[in-house]
Amino acid sequence: MQAWGAESKYDYRSTETMPTKSAVVGLAASALGRSRESDVSDLNGLRFGVRADAPGRLIEDFHTAANDKSSYVTHRKYLADAAFLVGLEGDEDLLDEIADAISHPVYPLYLGRRSCPPAGKVVLGIRDETLEEVLAKEPLLKKRGRKKPATESGKVRICIETCEAAEISWYSRDLPLSFDPASRRYSMRGVKEYLVSAPIGASDIQQTEHDPFKELEDEYVSVES
Repeated sequence: MQAWGAESKYDYRSTETMPTKSAVVGLAASALGRSRESDVSDLNGLRFGVRADAPGRLIEDFHTAANDKSSYVTHRKYLADAAFLVGLEGDEDLLDEIADAISHPVYPLYLGRRSCPPAGKVVLGIRDETLEEVLAKEPLLKKRGRKKPATESGKVRICIETCEAAEISWYSRDLPLSFDPASRRYSMRGVKEYLVSAPIGASDIQQTEHDPFKELEDEYVSVES
């Protein structure tokens, strides 16, 4: 379960189709032990990119809340069964610090919303390549229970932050200037979007000989009349 809200307000909480930079910067800040009032300009300075290996499906949760005077329905949307590869590019020392902090977080981590804790390994490591190169060739993430990733004609979608006007596909208002609850502020950033051929997934490279029924067969007793 994931939820990446860029414009969510009040009783209606939507989700974007991919992780937002504000959510990933917030996750890194939490792992580092920074308060909501802390400066995050160094984290904002890291170049951000996402590859959608499995876009997932949109689901909605709603419930009725009540107080002394009235009742109302709240709506919250989530992405289920989605898998994304997120990359940050920039100062190596800062990236090392973030990677170590996410593996040993000061505050709990969550995927956009507190009800969505991450499962499994979050950090895959540091690569000495450009963000474009890594997102294009890093082994495809495979979710347990899925035979194939959800791709378009064998391709995956990539969205990378850019300042080059000629490359910008669209703008996203998810650059966090302040997480202070009393004065939350966000700015716009340019994003270039494109498709690449889906790289081979790790599970496609390594075949397992594990037989889940072997133990049952060893204990099997034949009964005949």
